[in-house]
Amino acid sequence: MDSADPRSVRGRTWRSVFAMLLVRSGLILVLSDSPLPAEEKHPQLLRRIAFGSCAEQFKSQPIWDAVVEQRPDLFLFLGDNIYADTEDMSVMQAKYAQLGAQPGYQKLWKSCPVLATWDDHDYGVNDGGAWYPKKVESQQIMLDFFQVPKDSMRRKRQGVYGTFVFGPPGKRVQVILLDTRYFKSRHTKDTRPEDEKKKLNLVGWYVPNRDPETTILGAEQWKWLEAQLKEPAEVRIIASSIQVIADEKGMESWGNFPHERQRLYDLIGKTKAQGVLFLSGDVHFTEISASKDGPYPLYDFTSSSLSEGVPEWASAVNRFRVSARAYALPTFGLVEIDWEQTRPTLTLRAHGEKGELAFENQVKLSP
Repeated sequence: MDSADPRSVRGRTWRSVFAMLLVRSGLILVLSDSPLPAEEKHPQLLRRIAFGSCAEQFKSQPIWDAVVEQRPDLFLFLGDNIYADTEDMSVMQAKYAQLGAQPGYQKLWKSCPVLATWDDHDYGVNDGGAWYPKKVESQQIMLDFFQVPKDSMRRKRQGVYGTFVFGPPGKRVQVILLDTRYFKSRHTKDTRPEDEKKKLNLVGWYVPNRDPETTILGAEQWKWLEAQLKEPAEVRIIASSIQVIADEKGMESWGNFPHERQRLYDLIGKTKAQGVLFLSGDVHFTEISASKDGPYPLYDFTSSSLSEGVPEWASAVNRFRVSARAYALPTFGLVEIDWEQTRPTLTLRAHGEKGELAFENQVKLSP
């Protein structure tokens, strides 16, 4: 491999990751040589970004071998990284230890940088939000597991959101990790009978909450996000644990708070943020959705789950779907960036447990 290849640079930087595993009180502490600090710039050029969500730590996870075989420059963990669902922090630590002990996950950590945000089950409560009483403690355990540096801004504020910029001018990728849990308001329950929802091909539990006082991100995170979108970048990955565009099935999504989603679209336009691609997880199937409701066509690539799909959820209605299908087997997503084009061309691929291709879409990001 040529020494200029970013994969070889990555290999030299990260090959000593997992050099030591300390097992103390059931918690595996992963010691890496150079964990990525938040809100800093990194010279590495990104061409391949893998991502996934929903990794049930109590099951075998053979999919990690397929992820590593794709040789990504970066892996994004988008939530439900473990299934904790507890207010007992020793239980949460033990469940992170189970993930850390997965041989395939250890291979991944050795092969490329890993960045993460959380969703509800690793936050601590199903469909949880601002009312979860252990969110401060949960945040620190999550950041500890993913080796976020002690001086990171992600440790100095409420919520696990953060941003990273990779690559030189003209080929910059900004990765924005949102926190859709710490500040989130309560959902509005769907009280319709199950047979009525079934006729409409709905599988979830919620209807839109149109109260403008409700929120997903909270005031401080919104202010922070506006500042980040004003930073220069050619490609912007906005990572949301829940789906941004798809909104009909009744499961958790930005569509449950339509004023918040419109605010997100409007903010992209206001800041003139080019090249936005949403990545999401949560729903236990994989699909690509597209919307024309923003300042330019926006895409949301959802990849879920790394360990178990749910076919009946995948069959639910989604008028925004542009992928050939919704894939409901263990899966991970791969974003390939072609920097040779005047406007970066992205190839979005969904891969199965053995690396097989589930579907592929190619998109040109708007300037």
